[in-house]
Amino acid sequence: MTLSELIKAAIKEDMPRGDLTTESLGLKPRLGRALLKAKEDIVLSGTLPFEEMVLALEPTAKVKWHFEEGQNVLKMQNICTIEGDLVQILKAERVALNFLGHLSGIATHTHRFVQKIKGTQTKILDTRKTTPGLRELEKRAVVHGGGYNHRLNLSTAILVKDNHIAVMGGMTAAVQRVRQHSQLPIEVEARTLEEVKEAIGLKVQRILLDNMDNATLEKALQLLPDEIQTEASGNMSLDRVRSVAELGVDFISVGALTHSAPVADVSLMFDWNS
Repeated sequence: MTLSELIKAAIKEDMPRGDLTTESLGLKPRLGRALLKAKEDIVLSGTLPFEEMVLALEPTAKVKWHFEEGQNVLKMQNICTIEGDLVQILKAERVALNFLGHLSGIATHTHRFVQKIKGTQTKILDTRKTTPGLRELEKRAVVHGGGYNHRLNLSTAILVKDNHIAVMGGMTAAVQRVRQHSQLPIEVEARTLEEVKEAIGLKVQRILLDNMDNATLEKALQLLPDEIQTEASGNMSLDRVRSVAELGVDFISVGALTHSAPVADVSLMFDWNS
């Protein structure tokens, strides 16, 4: 889904028969200014869908951004200024804020994880645990927060997970079958030390160490040769992530970046007297 299609769908969802409240007031066009303010410290993301939503209902609006995506915005700072017909901007307000609040929330949450592992060699990755239709925007927000994108979708990389292994009757059978059909690098999920040893023997490019406690992770890393990349995943909280990074894994994937990020608190303030 393109951004234009997403915006059109969002407008149809929010105003299938118009904005009954605003239109019932019988307001004439009211030229003025609105300020987008941060109500807490955030990392900015989602400026494009925010602006596109405003322009979809008020094409003559002028939006001036005071920060770029990926920058830190402090509580009560002005993020952008919008000039135009405030009546139309009012109709766009909630959906525009939904986009920016959600995406800035992801960027802010990602930034917290990145700061926790600062000074280590480990990189924070996202996952495919995204909102359907919003994946590209959400993954971009992860980057704005200082994280890195795992595969964008099932068409961009090979990751042999537990259900692939189960349906093929074992890891070796699954990897061998994949190699018959693809020359791409292979990542394999391993849940036990025995599975780690099997994956090492298969000479895969990366091993996902899934839902292991720190003691087991440490033992797994001692088994792994330098040429195989390592990714830890499962139950990665802010309280735990530093201790996992210090073990020396290359990557930590965190589903919570996209599926559990708190929405950033932002507000649009209208100057009706201007």
